[in-house]
Amino acid sequence: MIDIFRQYWPQYVGLEGGDFSGTAMTLWILVLTWVISFAASIPLAILRVSSNKYLSRPVQLYTFLITGTPLYVQLLIVYTGFFGLDFVRHTPTLSEFFRSGFNCVILAFSVNCCAYITEVLAGSIRSLPSGEIEAARAFGFSRVRTYTKIILPSAIKRALPYYSNEVILVLHSTSIAFTATVPELLKVARDVNSATFASFSAFGIAAVFYAAVALVLVATFRMLEKRCLVFLKPLPTH
Repeated sequence: MIDIFRQYWPQYVGLEGGDFSGTAMTLWILVLTWVISFAASIPLAILRVSSNKYLSRPVQLYTFLITGTPLYVQLLIVYTGFFGLDFVRHTPTLSEFFRSGFNCVILAFSVNCCAYITEVLAGSIRSLPSGEIEAARAFGFSRVRTYTKIILPSAIKRALPYYSNEVILVLHSTSIAFTATVPELLKVARDVNSATFASFSAFGIAAVFYAAVALVLVATFRMLEKRCLVFLKPLPTH
């Protein structure tokens, strides 16, 4: 395994050539997916908890369809299915977009991840103590200000432990991006395996890289939880 690593470590890390590959590509997919998903989940979560069924039901349907189907199937639909539609092929902008495997991966992953984060954030909003909202109303906060100053900051902080789980799941999910010809970490491991026929070493090195990234992510979220969730700790009694 050490000899394989010495020979192919630039490919695993993603330092070979001018384009992202290997671990660098995996991290790039992870970051883009998370940023897009998190930004989109905030308005969707607000709609999800709305008492207006015409606002909440479409979001509920979206999250049900996405969380109820495998991500791999969703990726295949985006990567191979959409381009088969006539209006996509005959629309230059759409045609160019869906020709890119990377674009398809980011779209499929973001839509999938956003559905899970939306439900997590919506659940966090619902679980907020009513006293926080009543206090905001007592101070004359508008509905918009109540959400931006009280509800969303508190709900996002309370959902941090669930966010860490979702980030790790997205990291694991990047391993199917190779089906869209994206040269992420598993694609590099498959190429090394094809070149050396050393399956244990090729995929074992990839597993070590995945575990190392996961360890850093978990440690980062644990630090954030300690800093952001300190207000949830019970006060000491004497």
